[in-house]
Amino acid sequence: MTVEAKAKAEPTGFPCPACGGSLAFDSESQNLKCRYCGREETIEHLLETPAEHALDLNDGQDDERLDWGLAQQAIRCESCGGETLIPAHRTAGECAFCGSPKVLAQGDARSIRPESVIPFQISKEEAAASFKKWKRKRWFVPNAFKRRDVRSELTGIYIPFWTYDADTVSAYRAERGDYHYRTETRTRVVDGKTETYTETVRYTVWRWTRGTYGRAFDDILVPASKQHEGKLLERLSRFDLSRLVGYRPEYLSGFIAERYTVSRSEGWRSAQERMDDQLRREIIREIGGDEVRNLSIYTAYSSVTYKHILLPVWNASYTYKNKLYRYMVNGQTGLVTGRVPRSPVKIALFVLFCLTIALLALYLLGSTE
Repeated sequence: MTVEAKAKAEPTGFPCPACGGSLAFDSESQNLKCRYCGREETIEHLLETPAEHALDLNDGQDDERLDWGLAQQAIRCESCGGETLIPAHRTAGECAFCGSPKVLAQGDARSIRPESVIPFQISKEEAAASFKKWKRKRWFVPNAFKRRDVRSELTGIYIPFWTYDADTVSAYRAERGDYHYRTETRTRVVDGKTETYTETVRYTVWRWTRGTYGRAFDDILVPASKQHEGKLLERLSRFDLSRLVGYRPEYLSGFIAERYTVSRSEGWRSAQERMDDQLRREIIREIGGDEVRNLSIYTAYSSVTYKHILLPVWNASYTYKNKLYRYMVNGQTGLVTGRVPRSPVKIALFVLFCLTIALLALYLLGSTE
């Protein structure tokens, strides 16, 4: 019996055909691998090109797209409010976000299944090594922290994202300012005498302009999670989306999938804001000139489509001197982002060094006059 057939018969897991153990996704081989006997089973790619779906702003759910391919249950942490999806037969030992052992079952997960996924490329061991190198390069951290081995349990999480495509046509109107220069004759009093001199003066010539600007946007990436710190997630979100593959439940085996908490319409508003900012910058360049003022833009959006995707992240937290810190490792590239403790002594010495350099520069400048 194939792995696919067994997954359909037993939707809560992927048993090993050789020993009956549990098959989990292996980042190195990109296959399912038995944790006990080492047998590997390939994953069939049914959807090589992720499909785009027309955006429905009422956030209605199509029942056909709620089937994740294996039974899921939603759990919610009492401490931090994080929500994740895990196989129905599992119970969470601790929260994947804050490490709290208190989780509450939420029943069936009524969430749109992902359209595509980037499978984990970085193993847990590689993620831990990346964090170790990363923390040693941080500035202003205590030396004791750099040297010590941080005890933290890395959890593999698929974080939900929305991607949006759109065609835009913008009508704009603005005043364009061009710098011109002229020579003016002026007078001044020097030692009681009136002198005449010339000076080059810049002035701006303004004229109204208008036009249209067309632009297509592809795969505007918007986090669909409110659980993670926005700045950290933004730094981490440098994924190669060309490596997306069609969603298969086998990729989730051995990992946790976070349930999206940002709706499609909320995600679209965020994407639209980013598109508007990009259009404004490009239209200003299109107008040209040296300055632009009184710019007004009206943009029509069409052919708006979206995808729900999962991106791989190793998530962990650790305690240093009774304070909790969190970090994340990009499961595709190994990029690390997070918070680290700071050394007040190092910060104070750096500030003192900068002040010394500034005072020395002022002294040297004054001595040359």
